[in-house]
Amino acid sequence: MEIVIVPDAAAGGELIAEAMARLLRHKPDALLGVATGSTPLPVYQALTAKVRAGTVDTSRARIAQLDEYVGLPADHPESYRSVLRREVLEPLGIGMDAFLGPDGTATDIQAACQAYDTGLATAGGVDLQLLGIGTDGHIGFNEPCSSLRSRTRIKTLTQQTRIDNARFFDGDVDQVPHHVITQGIGTILEARHVVLLATGEGKADAVAATVEGPLAAVCPASALQLHPHATVVVDEAAASGLKFADYFRYTFVNKPEWQGI
Repeated sequence: MEIVIVPDAAAGGELIAEAMARLLRHKPDALLGVATGSTPLPVYQALTAKVRAGTVDTSRARIAQLDEYVGLPADHPESYRSVLRREVLEPLGIGMDAFLGPDGTATDIQAACQAYDTGLATAGGVDLQLLGIGTDGHIGFNEPCSSLRSRTRIKTLTQQTRIDNARFFDGDVDQVPHHVITQGIGTILEARHVVLLATGEGKADAVAATVEGPLAAVCPASALQLHPHATVVVDEAAASGLKFADYFRYTFVNKPEWQGI
């Protein structure tokens, strides 16, 4: 796992956007796995700026959804399909025909989960999966004590996660669904490159447990320690709990420039 400490969220967004741009220059039809929430917005904004500047072409890129609320209509403004259309697809000029996502309104949710796992494999797998991290160490909606080999499935959100997400529902936690479909940890680990972005002091404990703690289901993000190409990008506040922060800074500064992240 490579740990990259950046000055702020904007710098993290630029770094990851450039990694996506490099991938797309090499593989124009790459499948990018994307996350929702406020943390990844600087990534999408930086990548959009590159598209508008003509330094990267996203016309053949494909987008894969990480998770979705169960029971929320697809056209609901806070369904993740709607959020990604607004924040990723439309700014990057990517059509819905290049979008892969689970059906949170399916009558048979289990079948929908299995279909999405199959769909990702049929599409050739995710080339780069962008992740955020919860204050409890969850990735996607794999809450603490999720199986480290789990596949796409339905999960029940913790009350804390619902409280955290209430800000997207007019501050009303009662509007936040109890259930979600999420890529499992095993599914996430099949991506060729996994990039986790964390910003803010509130994520410091989760980042420390992910990077320097033991591999344990109680911190689902710690499973990234098993991945052959995982990159954790954190701002100074999110890095504040890392014992080896100086070493991480040293290794990044001294790596070959051509290597990227």
